[in-house]
Parts: sequence; C-alpha cells; structure tokens
Amino acid sequence: MASIKIPTPLRAFTNNQAIVTVTGSTVGEALNNLTDQYPDLRQHLFNGAELRNFVNVFLDDEDIRFLSGLGTDIEADANLRIIPSIAGGR
Repeated sequence: MASIKIPTPLRAFTNNQAIVTVTGSTVGEALNNLTDQYPDLRQHLFNGAELRNFVNVFLDDEDIRFLSGLGTDIEADANLRIIPSIAGGR
C-alpha cells in the first residue's frame, strides 16, 4: 500500500500519525482515501476538488504539479509527502 508522510502541523488531524497508509492508483485517489480516513483533514488540503494553492504534494522527489497533478499514477508502494508552503517574513 502507498504511504503519505504528514507534516507536523497537520498531524493533529491524523491522530498524530506521521505516516498514513492509503489505497489508490493515482495521487488524487490516495489523497481522497487519506481524507476518508481523516475527514477533518480535507478542508486543509482541498478547495472543492482541487488542492489548495499552498499545499504541495511530492511523489518521491517530484512535485506532482510537474507530473499529472492529482491524476498522477502511483505504484502500490508509492511514497507521497505533503509539504505546506510557508510564507511570511520580509
């Protein structure tokens, strides 16, 4: 099964799980499975059916925005990472 590494700020919505095992054959299906398991997480990742602008998802070392986005195919043993953008400063 694929796994998704959850960043520290979002672990409050996954019962403090750092890595969650998911099912799905695409990134979108995997993220939907994640939010099915942890429904409170959905509002932090998605705006409707699209990822929020500040949410970056990586398949191994590749940003899915440079692949096929949520339609990116994944293998059963894929490693995904959610990386929220950080803004601020001067």
